[in-house]
Amino acid sequence: MRGGMLATALLCSVAGTGCTVVGPDFERPEVLWLDAAEAAPAAPSPPAPPAEWWRVFGDPVLDRIVAEAQRSNPSVKVAAVRIMEARALLGVAGSTLYPQLQQANANVLQTGEVVSDADDSDLTSYRAGFDIAWELDFWGKFRRGIEAADAAYFASIAQYDDVQVLVAAQAADLYAIIRTVELRLKITHDNAALQQRSLEITERLFRSGNESELDVQQARSLYLGTISTIPALELSLHQAQNALSSLLGRPPGTLVELSTGREVIPEAALEVVVDLPASLLRRRPDVRAAEMQLAAQSALIGVSEAQLYPSIALVGSLGLSSTSLAWSTQTLDWAAGSSLVWNVFDYGRLKNDILVQDARFQQLHEVYQDTVLRAARELDDAAVAFAKNKAQVDILEQAVQAARRSLDIATIQYQEGLVDFERVLDSQRSLFAQEERLVTARGGVAQSLIALYKASGGGWEGGRGRPVLDEATRTDMTERSDWNDLLNAPLPAPTEPFPPSAQGGP
Repeated sequence: MRGGMLATALLCSVAGTGCTVVGPDFERPEVLWLDAAEAAPAAPSPPAPPAEWWRVFGDPVLDRIVAEAQRSNPSVKVAAVRIMEARALLGVAGSTLYPQLQQANANVLQTGEVVSDADDSDLTSYRAGFDIAWELDFWGKFRRGIEAADAAYFASIAQYDDVQVLVAAQAADLYAIIRTVELRLKITHDNAALQQRSLEITERLFRSGNESELDVQQARSLYLGTISTIPALELSLHQAQNALSSLLGRPPGTLVELSTGREVIPEAALEVVVDLPASLLRRRPDVRAAEMQLAAQSALIGVSEAQLYPSIALVGSLGLSSTSLAWSTQTLDWAAGSSLVWNVFDYGRLKNDILVQDARFQQLHEVYQDTVLRAARELDDAAVAFAKNKAQVDILEQAVQAARRSLDIATIQYQEGLVDFERVLDSQRSLFAQEERLVTARGGVAQSLIALYKASGGGWEGGRGRPVLDEATRTDMTERSDWNDLLNAPLPAPTEPFPPSAQGGP
């Protein structure tokens, strides 16, 4: 009877289908409000953002910077090596389906003197053998382990995708900040030059006795106050350039690429979109990574549950022994059988280990729900910020026109003696303030649009078609260890983000 049971177990294991797989089968967790939004009838949704969304700005310098960031950023390289680690761990999990103990042994034993009629000699015995043990995957423990490793592998890919999204958005955001500060510096210098001319005029009039010292000091105060903002702006520009250099994996210093297109804030013609498709949340890499981590933990519950049941193994040994005696013969020993191990008295420990894994699953379930919520908030915030910043720019453009016209009128009236110099100074202050606000708002529009694309989760698709590791890293790892083809294997296509095991069972 026992031999029939073992034969059945062996057949199940070799066939790869298994007789029993304990533990829960993973299903994508429900997000009620998101499921309702996806199911509700609605007007035709706008198309999803383009994969290389930064190209909508039409700025070749930005395109080059983002491309380099996605290849050379240190965080990208770390995420790429973690994919290699997950591949190796998947190989470790897969090896459990084969014999777990494969042990060769050999020994030479020399004993005391042997006296015989033929001669006197020491007795030496030799033995070489091979032991093997194969625990059958009768309860699906090893297959659940493979399922967990498979989901962890896809989680590492999703995390790699997420880093691609983050560095693209960070590079574009820093680029927009740099261009905004450059333009603010230009406006500051232009206004300082205008205020300096006014100061020179008041000084000349004061020396000729046609102006009071009050006008001179007020003009000087405005001029000095304006140029005092230049060092702070130059510091901000330097820090933003250093941040971009670090993002690109370069040491601090001047970025020669930025010499082209100076003082031009990137703009893109995009209609205001407040309600983006809810399906965009599902495709975000951070949401996919959270789901894959949940799938991996679900499989670990099954691994722990399988420990409650007896393990069935096939064991065998093969040995060859001999001695140094001339008349001795070689002996071939072999043995085969089966074993059953059942940790009956460890029930409490094993049962509570299942509860530990289940609690960890529930924690990751809440993390997944929170990740989706944060993604929805980020997407909505970015969409509204883009809309509001764009509306503010339209208003500020009119304000700048009015301030510039006000300065022209005040200057003419001052020259004709109709108003005092205070009106001119007030108009200069107003123009400078409105131009500063307008440039800052334009930079805010660019940054909010970048945040909107980041929140939509796009920008990772191109990374799936590139080599995961750069040539230098691949060479170093190959020289240290035998990676076979693991380093060169391509990533799955963007259309297949989830493993089959994560879609509802092994």
